[in-house]
Amino acid sequence: MDRLICGDVGYGKTEIAVRAAFKAVQDGKQVAVLVPTTLLAQQHYNTFAERMAQFPVEIAQLSRFATGAEAARTVQRLADGTVDVVIGTHRLLQPTVRFKQLGMVVVDEEQRFGVAHKEFLKQLRTAVDVLTLSATPIPRTLEMAITGIREMSTIATPPEERHPVLTYVGAQQDKQIAAAIHRELLRDGQVFYLHNRVESIERAARRIRDLVPEARVAVAHGQMGESTLERVMVGFWEKEYDVLVCTTIVESGLDIPNANTLIVERADLLGLAQLHQIRGRVGRARERAYAYFLYPADRPLTEPAHERLATIAQHTELGAGMYVAMKDLEIRGAGNLLGGEQSGHIEGVGFDLYVRMVGEAVQQFKGEQPAEEESEVKVDLPVDAHLPHDYIGVERLRLEAYRRLASARTGAELDEVVAELTDRYGQPPPEVANLVAVARFRLLARGYGLTDVSLQGRHIRFGPLELPDSKQLRLSRYHPEAVWKRTVQTVSVPRPATRRVGGEPLRDTALLDWCATLLRDVLGDPVPVAAPGT
Repeated sequence: MDRLICGDVGYGKTEIAVRAAFKAVQDGKQVAVLVPTTLLAQQHYNTFAERMAQFPVEIAQLSRFATGAEAARTVQRLADGTVDVVIGTHRLLQPTVRFKQLGMVVVDEEQRFGVAHKEFLKQLRTAVDVLTLSATPIPRTLEMAITGIREMSTIATPPEERHPVLTYVGAQQDKQIAAAIHRELLRDGQVFYLHNRVESIERAARRIRDLVPEARVAVAHGQMGESTLERVMVGFWEKEYDVLVCTTIVESGLDIPNANTLIVERADLLGLAQLHQIRGRVGRARERAYAYFLYPADRPLTEPAHERLATIAQHTELGAGMYVAMKDLEIRGAGNLLGGEQSGHIEGVGFDLYVRMVGEAVQQFKGEQPAEEESEVKVDLPVDAHLPHDYIGVERLRLEAYRRLASARTGAELDEVVAELTDRYGQPPPEVANLVAVARFRLLARGYGLTDVSLQGRHIRFGPLELPDSKQLRLSRYHPEAVWKRTVQTVSVPRPATRRVGGEPLRDTALLDWCATLLRDVLGDPVPVAAPGT
């Protein structure tokens, strides 16, 4: 197994890791859980130990929070098989770490690891399952999942009573920072204040103390001693401090439910996935959470920085992590599948063509027959068919619905899409019913081999159509004014009206029904369209 689990921040990826690890231990295998930071290693160690306390499972930690003697003892116990689950940072990837019977490797926060680390894990993969967890997969990994090189599962359901984080992006102002901290303190909450420069972090902490004198302020960063950092984080967890001024050491996976306000200085210097991950540190309980992404008022934003901040401001809904990762892939490029670059744009061909080419190569390697491309059916008729903004308000969901309707290849698939739309958004209005009717007519036209049904002046054109003599007679009997042009294989029929004299031209579903009836009258029943893969 080499599977990527993509679920937004706080959606329960750790729970999947705990259960998968327990299943592997039950089968007599060892499990290695690889995390990017010592803080996350400590949190996971506590979680695993609490969940498996009732079972004879031996859990150990390997990070810089462990002393040299403790680390050496853990490595020895891994080699002789007395440790079942080990949770550690990059220390796990050193050649000196040996396992007696490693069965599964769990990689948490995949986007924080380089290609070299992941390739090292692949050397173990002949007999080891790899489970990778991430809310925002790095572009190279996401693209490998999209093209079918890696398997991917998505967690789409948020936890109960979870609210989206209210996000503000704007210029930095001391008054606003003070007001945000005051508001959080009034409801007995805690604040993350992210200042990503170690050399000036103490100065930033002093400024917060001056702005909000009553707040208890602590500082945390990666260059602190192990015992000091652990003491600060435990103190923040136990609510001894109100404001934690920190670097991005808190980015990955930390779960402090009482902290529900996040303030980020110089958000313009952070990556898109980083911004989303950091925002995931708040809003992990039932209280409404707030995130402030600030940039200097006196400096212009670069174009990529503006695009990153605009994306993070627009996509605040629950489950936006996958979209953020896709946008990151679009902004930064997919990198090199066979090399070390995890981002970077493709030269020579466009992205869609590149993904299709890679997908076909993967299918060929797996021995699968690439699906034959079906001809596109152009339906250009006067039909008011669209998804109104007041029916589906979110642009991303609206585009997804258009894509689902367009990709339906059978009437049953189309019925499933309509049932889902009705269930999620309510009874479809007339415009949506028209859109479904167009999709249904497109399926019918494809069954007859048509690629074009369009209005040309006062006539409707159907093509291409090969009409033997018997069907030409049938066409002239049903529609005496129709013309079949043998050279271009098209049929041109006058546009119908509600009445022969003085009537209004037909439009919308009435026109689509008329076109469908004409095709059935002249050509008989269509050849049924088989579902893909049957």
